[in-house]
Amino acid sequence: MSPFEGFRLDVVTVSNATLRVRHGGSGPPVLLLHGLPRSHMTWSKVAPILAGSHTVVCPDLPGFGKSSKPADTPDHAGSSKRAKAQDCVELMRSLGHETFAVAGHDRGSYVAFRMAMDHPAGVSKLAVLDGVPIADALARCDARFAELWWHWFFFAQPTKPERAIPADPDAWYNVSPQYMGREAYEDLQQALHDPETVHAMVEDYRAGLGIDRRHDEEDRSAGRTVQCPTLCLWSSRDDMELLYGDPTAIWRKWAPSITGHAIESGHHMAEEAPVELAEAIKQFLKS
Repeated sequence: MSPFEGFRLDVVTVSNATLRVRHGGSGPPVLLLHGLPRSHMTWSKVAPILAGSHTVVCPDLPGFGKSSKPADTPDHAGSSKRAKAQDCVELMRSLGHETFAVAGHDRGSYVAFRMAMDHPAGVSKLAVLDGVPIADALARCDARFAELWWHWFFFAQPTKPERAIPADPDAWYNVSPQYMGREAYEDLQQALHDPETVHAMVEDYRAGLGIDRRHDEEDRSAGRTVQCPTLCLWSSRDDMELLYGDPTAIWRKWAPSITGHAIESGHHMAEEAPVELAEAIKQFLKS
């Protein structure tokens, strides 16, 4: 079976972006958002499982894959999670979904979280995978965080990442078709060898250290929290537990109804443990 059997592949234009999107299935809608350096193709094993009971929408986030690249500004606002959340809400509305569940992995978890904060009437359930809020990650930054997640700070430097990464993209991202499949691997290779995509992906990190952090801190100061049921999943063979212990303890301050558990997997759980991940999301969506 080819990836996304029975799904449509479209290009959808919203107010500030043009998004490549794969969608299919039937039932209540769920939006799946990928992380770095992936595209929607990372969900190719998860989406067909969910499509048996849900309408599944998988876009390339703005700046990633074959979606359009946000315009550069000094404050990196176009690459902020607020801007990307707005793009994704407009995408869902264009497909006829005013209210929907959303699950995001890695950088996509920040977009999903921001969507739930900024558009509470539109998000029925939130699942965050392998991430904690950016403001909390930075507030807890210590030597261990700097050692493991040094790329946050390197990517935020002006021009240097765009000079270093294209010199050897395969070495930087160390991707393999072992779990993701040949079609997804080839799609990712195209993105990683495109200088415009590399630039847009590191812009996501520049926004993270500035405007995204400020948005989180403004919400925290105002006492705003996620209003919908929330699920936190994390990879047992990645570094989330090493950095944070039980990530739900951090999320509970932001999402009072949080539940969660680890998935036996490396970082890219949608590729390495798709059945376990899909079942966890399905159980959460029907609860």
